[in-house]
Amino acid sequence: MVSQRGLEVLRAIVQDYVSSREPVGSKAIVDRHQFGVSAATIRNDMALLEEEELIVAPHTSSGRVPTDKGYRLFVDHLAEVKHISSSQKQAIDHFLDESVDFDELLGRTVRLLSQLTNQVAIVQYPTLGATRVRHIELVSLGNRRALCIVITDNGRVEQRLLDLDSDLSEEELAELRASINAQVAGKLLSELADSVGSLSKTVSPQLSSATSHIATALSESIQANRQQKLVMAGTANLVRTEDDFHGSIYPVLDAIEEQVILLKLLSEMKADAHEVAVSIGREHGNSSLEQTSLLATGYTSAGESATLGLLGPTRMDYSNNIASIRAVARYLTRVLDAQ
Repeated sequence: MVSQRGLEVLRAIVQDYVSSREPVGSKAIVDRHQFGVSAATIRNDMALLEEEELIVAPHTSSGRVPTDKGYRLFVDHLAEVKHISSSQKQAIDHFLDESVDFDELLGRTVRLLSQLTNQVAIVQYPTLGATRVRHIELVSLGNRRALCIVITDNGRVEQRLLDLDSDLSEEELAELRASINAQVAGKLLSELADSVGSLSKTVSPQLSSATSHIATALSESIQANRQQKLVMAGTANLVRTEDDFHGSIYPVLDAIEEQVILLKLLSEMKADAHEVAVSIGREHGNSSLEQTSLLATGYTSAGESATLGLLGPTRMDYSNNIASIRAVARYLTRVLDAQ
């Protein structure tokens, strides 16, 4: 059982180690923090923390650094999370509001979050769920090619290039466009397959071939949306903190590139009282990521929930990162609700 002062000593070790990357000794704690006790007393507290496997000496006669278990206790007893500044709030609001479509919004979200935290930012695309088709547009590109654009009610835009048997006139494109939108506009993406199959019955016989190409493109769009996808930014931040990783950083980079690993981890995480789930080191159950921490929180789009995440070394500013990911997720949900 760790005493209250022991928890405070652990907090001091975590904070000092995160800021300096240097093992923390009892004298440094006495000098930097107002405990009102001697260095010998702090050494006794540190000895008890070491017995509980919350801190460890990386070298003989050195200071101490937190273990995964120590970081976990620190996060679980995080009394308060830092609030982001007014300037950060304005930057988030302005940066996300400038997005022109759903894909750009998610791209901007991870770039912003990685800049705020200096970690790898991850956002999961929502799956089909309650997303509806707002409009389908057809644009002639000449040379028997056309562009099929699917716009959903959450602002997401999917584009498919069509290879046609012949060029279509503006009148033929207008007929196709009207017929297709009459069939699918307002329907759930998950229901689109049933409507796509009957498209050829709603157009002139000379347009049946073009309709078949469009039906195929829409089917491919549906299938693509059924698959979970991630967008990431800030991988270079891992390289900048390479000293936090013992041995090679390449297994971490490989695991990040293998998105199925991150998707599995994110799906298994449960948010805490701060609305953010935190998985630390060996808690992931994946040896490639055992020197990292993963933070995750939820956002919603058209009633469908998805995940926003942060990945970095276990030596990270948990309080600041929790505040940042929580704030960005709230702004992202607000922007999507307004669309």
